[in-house]
Amino acid sequence: MKKIFLFAAAISIFAIGQAQERPTDEMMRQWRQTMQKRDISQRHTESNIPLSSTPAPKQNAKSLPTDRVWFPGEWEEVQAIVVTPYYEYTPAQSQGTGYWSADPLVPGWAQYYKYVSGQWQQQGIGPYKATMVTTGNFAQVAFYLMDAIQLGGAQAWVRVEQWSDTTKVIQHLTQKNLRHDNIRFLKGPGNSFWYRDCGPICFYYGDEDSVAMLDFTYYPGRALDDLLPTIIHQQTGIPNYQTLVEWEGGNCVVDGAGMVLSSDAIYENNMDTYGQLTWDGVNPNTITYSQVPAMTKPQVRQALHEMLGQRATHVLPAYRYDGGTGHVDLYADMWDENGFVFSKMPDNYSNWVDYQTGMKNIDSLCSYKSIFDRDYYEMGDIPFPSTDNGGNFTSQNQYNNQYTRTYSNHTFVNNLIMQPCFSQVGSDGLPTAAWDRANIEALKAAYPGYTIYCVDVREFDGSGGAIHCITKQIPAENPVRILHKNIHDTVGDMAQFPISAIITNKSGISHAELYYRDNEGDWQTVALAANGNRFHGSIPALDTTAPHTVEYYISATSNNGKTITKPMTANQGGYYSFTYNAGGTLDSAMFDFDTLPMPANNITFTFGSNWLEEDDLPEIGIEVADMEQNFGQFYPNPAKGEANLRIDLDAGESYTVSIVDQRGRTVHTSTLQAAGSIVYTINASRLAAGVYTVVFDNGGQRVARKLIVQ
Repeated sequence: MKKIFLFAAAISIFAIGQAQERPTDEMMRQWRQTMQKRDISQRHTESNIPLSSTPAPKQNAKSLPTDRVWFPGEWEEVQAIVVTPYYEYTPAQSQGTGYWSADPLVPGWAQYYKYVSGQWQQQGIGPYKATMVTTGNFAQVAFYLMDAIQLGGAQAWVRVEQWSDTTKVIQHLTQKNLRHDNIRFLKGPGNSFWYRDCGPICFYYGDEDSVAMLDFTYYPGRALDDLLPTIIHQQTGIPNYQTLVEWEGGNCVVDGAGMVLSSDAIYENNMDTYGQLTWDGVNPNTITYSQVPAMTKPQVRQALHEMLGQRATHVLPAYRYDGGTGHVDLYADMWDENGFVFSKMPDNYSNWVDYQTGMKNIDSLCSYKSIFDRDYYEMGDIPFPSTDNGGNFTSQNQYNNQYTRTYSNHTFVNNLIMQPCFSQVGSDGLPTAAWDRANIEALKAAYPGYTIYCVDVREFDGSGGAIHCITKQIPAENPVRILHKNIHDTVGDMAQFPISAIITNKSGISHAELYYRDNEGDWQTVALAANGNRFHGSIPALDTTAPHTVEYYISATSNNGKTITKPMTANQGGYYSFTYNAGGTLDSAMFDFDTLPMPANNITFTFGSNWLEEDDLPEIGIEVADMEQNFGQFYPNPAKGEANLRIDLDAGESYTVSIVDQRGRTVHTSTLQAAGSIVYTINASRLAAGVYTVVFDNGGQRVARKLIVQ
């Protein structure tokens, strides 16, 4: 399908005509699969938006965490999942007859498109409006995810365009009889909904296991989505560390113990000099792509090593027919630090390029070493989806362009998995198509004990992703961390079965226990002895009269009273298990049961100093506070002399006022304490020409306003 991109050199404001017609569902599906598809890695080559003639200012690392940094696995405990309802963006004013849409570029401005002769064609740029959509199958997915997040014991962090949308969200959840009692709203602009890719990669740091965010540069062309970590930082206080390295979260798998896995799609994304869209904050004619240094493959790999994978960094060949992303979240997954769950293509697709790539990648992953110095292993294989009637895809091109379905694209929410399916979900919570239901039942065996919350995601067909792609985890506060080299498969003659684990918490560990049972008998308990943060015990010898199936799990309680099990789903029937065959022999290489990590002291690490910059101040164009608050806008703006801002302080408030330049430096600080309606004045003649953010902070609320100084 041909796409037409015509960037207007000047603002195109169209005459107000009659009311805009409503696009059909098929037109909006085409819009989502082109303008809002997951992969826009080549958007900068398809548009006429220019590259800035000057390089972006070099970033300098500052105030980075210096010890105990670790990136938790996605299966570990979370406090929240970030998601957004679906928005349609349209010109702010009616453009007359025809079908119109808008693609946001920067705060307040978007490229306009009109549906002409079966395709969306660009018609210039102008102001836009955002309308939350609650009707249609596509829009419903976000609301089911909000429900599932709360069922999984986490808080749904819901990004909205305007505060008035919060009421609409709650009303719609209530109407559909979905959960709505554990939601936190975040306000800020956006482009689309692929929050896995544009959202932060969170980590713990310091003796208190504090949560922070690592903020990679998102695809050039989605500047508003690229601001999602900044919005989270501004409205929650979680520190945000930024890097110019371009990477998407769907191309990141970590094992919670210093290993990072990605595909070589990251290399191509960093080979050009195109950074994110930027502008002066006022004049849309200044919108350009920022210029950044091109990176070589060794530089990219070194960046990943310094930031996430100091124990091991693995970059594997990308799939070519996966909707364009090359992301590893379409076929590889982990539910603990010992191995992978793979989505394997059936042999009838053996002539597909990605079938061969997938088999080789799986072999590679199973040859890499875990933190316990043994090979990762296949913890399970899950089925590959089908067409709507349960049939095969006719070609890899058809799969790439029309489907890109995978059951791997799901999201953990503590003891629950938000799971994509490809038919209507029945009253029992399972898909109604027989082939789809059978696949979900098979999937359950690979994820023991998890509650499976199915969501029909057929409306995402052809977009390059599903549930994992549109959700982002925020790790739990006060984590109890358990690293354990599990016993699995079949083991032979053993006098006993040693069990050990590394267990940590900021308050220390009060006690830890091993629970086990033999052939579904009664549960037995063994207290684990402590040696620092290493805990050990054993399952006693079993009789040799018959084969045994042994199930077990570990429980640990911190000094501050928090209890976690490993696996996390133990209270729902999810256990480690192995078969004991008295006539067999022990593979000592596989089962030495020593929990010393590899290397012995490397369960945490420190950041490299070359790639990051802390962002602890608002970005230009993001309003932290509700626009309905009694803070006006600066006038005149741009300003040469005095710049005025009207504020209504009611009975009286005290604010710290900071003026921050584009590089994040505070150039002036003062205190504002007054009551009633006032005019706050800044002498702009004392500031160098440029774009500034003026931040008003009263200790409980921050309000940011733009100021352009000529």
